[in-house]
Amino acid sequence: MTRGEFKTLLTGLAFTSPWIIGFLIFTLYPVGASIYYSFCDYDVLSSPVWIGGLNYQDMLTDAVFWKSLRNTFYYAAVALPLGMVLSLLVAVLLNNSVVGRPAFRTFFFLPSLVPAVALAMLWLWIFNGKFGLLNFALDRCWINLGHFVTWVAHFFHKTVPWPQAAMPNWLADEKWTMPAIVITSLWGIGGTVVIYLAALQDVSRELYESAMIDGANAWHKLRHITLPMISPVIFFNMIMGIIGALQVFSGPYIMFGGGGPNRSALFYAVYIYQNAFEYNQMGYASAMAWILFLIILVLTWLATRATRKHVYYAGE
Repeated sequence: MTRGEFKTLLTGLAFTSPWIIGFLIFTLYPVGASIYYSFCDYDVLSSPVWIGGLNYQDMLTDAVFWKSLRNTFYYAAVALPLGMVLSLLVAVLLNNSVVGRPAFRTFFFLPSLVPAVALAMLWLWIFNGKFGLLNFALDRCWINLGHFVTWVAHFFHKTVPWPQAAMPNWLADEKWTMPAIVITSLWGIGGTVVIYLAALQDVSRELYESAMIDGANAWHKLRHITLPMISPVIFFNMIMGIIGALQVFSGPYIMFGGGGPNRSALFYAVYIYQNAFEYNQMGYASAMAWILFLIILVLTWLATRATRKHVYYAGE
């Protein structure tokens, strides 16, 4: 290495040193420390004590661990497909030339800019069992439907008793806590919609024109042109969705605190937080975090393997 090359190397290292130092202190060290702590009995207040794989063994008999894992998988299995389909549908609609399209795009994107804490507090009021807007709207719809049924029955000289509907107690009934969180997640699809819109803008107009000449309808163009051409973006959103769904934390924690009724809204990330900062079991929390990493790694690999023949990249 010449003197000039060495000087250039030092200059480059000087410019990148803040990032390198930050990476070593705030990323590499915490990751390495968490691996070590996962094999220790560590309560943060005292020195860690090596216990081998006991933390991982304890997970096998921890009923709360398995419940949090089931809740997280259930949420991911429902919220992820719904979010992807809904965001793609909205993006396709917003990609059409309609009057006021920029305003519609802004309208759908704005909710994704709301901070997570403010959003969770907003939905707490919306889901309120007695005074919430959602139950009020459902009750009005049920009453109006009853009026319509009564009018139709009266028209045919019939009498149909219309029952009083019991509105869901979203926050206090374990049957409704998970649907409430899923609905909350669908509120913030604006970021995904923007990504889909960018991909849709890149689809060649010539393909659609050729399809129209061949007599293809809207469904044929969506299935055989739009979806294959934006398949890399769909794959990207699916992978990011898997990672995000398995790490969901802020909404459930703010809305349900310790996990809601009968821990029906206790998510894996929330349980990690509870073990680390409420129960002072940092070693057990570190072990849980590495199990979550392995789960995400396996699911990402499986998703990549399952979709590799269905993702089209231009130029291949």
